[in-house]
Amino acid sequence: MKQKMSNAASFSSPLKALSDEGVSIWLDDLSRKRIESGNLAELIEKSHVVGVTTNPSIFQAAIGSGEGYEEQLADLAVRKVAVDEAVRMMTTADVRAAADLLRPVYDATQGRDGRVSIEVDPRLANETEATIAEAKQLAWLVERPNVMIKIPATQAGLPAITEVIGLGISVNVTLIFSLDRYKAVMDAYLAGLEKAHERGIDLAGIHSVASFFVSRVDAEIDKRLDKVGTDEAKALKGKAALANARLAYEAYEQVFAGERAAKLAAAGANKQRPLWASTGVKDPAYKDTLYVDELVAPGTVNTMPEATLNATADHGDIHGDSVTSTYDAARAELAAVEKLGISYDEVVKQLEDEGVSKFEIAWNDLLSTVAGRLAGKEGASK
Repeated sequence: MKQKMSNAASFSSPLKALSDEGVSIWLDDLSRKRIESGNLAELIEKSHVVGVTTNPSIFQAAIGSGEGYEEQLADLAVRKVAVDEAVRMMTTADVRAAADLLRPVYDATQGRDGRVSIEVDPRLANETEATIAEAKQLAWLVERPNVMIKIPATQAGLPAITEVIGLGISVNVTLIFSLDRYKAVMDAYLAGLEKAHERGIDLAGIHSVASFFVSRVDAEIDKRLDKVGTDEAKALKGKAALANARLAYEAYEQVFAGERAAKLAAAGANKQRPLWASTGVKDPAYKDTLYVDELVAPGTVNTMPEATLNATADHGDIHGDSVTSTYDAARAELAAVEKLGISYDEVVKQLEDEGVSKFEIAWNDLLSTVAGRLAGKEGASK
């Protein structure tokens, strides 16, 4: 692990305040070392962590280190297991173990929290049918009621979300950057609930979150604002990501207050909660808890890397709802960015393409690493 597994327990007051405001705190990291050392259990017990998210980059860092995986790798090598299968056996084992640790939270919150997310193979991001098949397979492999299958919010991912939800499988929709795409994600979720209802599936058992990415928006738009170089441009730095996320929450409020959602809620359906992802700041000039302090709203999830979790525990400034009174200002800030010639549509499209590509690269790197480890273990056993 790059981050020291420190104990945030003694600084838990801001985390409690965040939780009390209706924000579920999920850890954006998982490794076998974190599980076996007792660190994850401690974060659950003392630091208000009620869920875990993973992605290909996280597993590349965890399994790439080799720590905690040597015995399983040796067993897989002896059995001559193919590399893709080996990776899935290791990642689903970690997710299963984390899900078991979080099961009391899942039970206590009637399935709202206590969730662990695992992503479909990122190489399938533009293949609808393959994504559906992979989601079904992952749900079967993990075989825990508190697993969430992560599906990217690509154009091909939208019908996959509908079908997987329609099968009664809980979904974490990932890589959302634009407001239009977010609205399409909510529509896909509601369509999935309608399918599930037609199939006689209990809607109360289906949960979903929509992972709206935050810091990457500032990283890209700030870079473009620097190129503009005017005082007006400089004054807008660090504002676009929060504005974008806040307007996403406004859209969430509107959709789930609508007649379609109300009809499904009457049949037992849950809202698809907004989840703030990519909440670690990328510009050291910004406060390291910026995307926690300024995105406090009821019914949301904030998934944090451990460094952000510890920073929030230490000096987070949780001052109540910091979202719902900001919509007009958020619209004005995004409009000001557009006025400077920075295309919102171009930025969010670029970020989605880069997000898919980054996860695919991390996954391929992981496959290469595991292939080398398996070959080494197999050679050592001869």
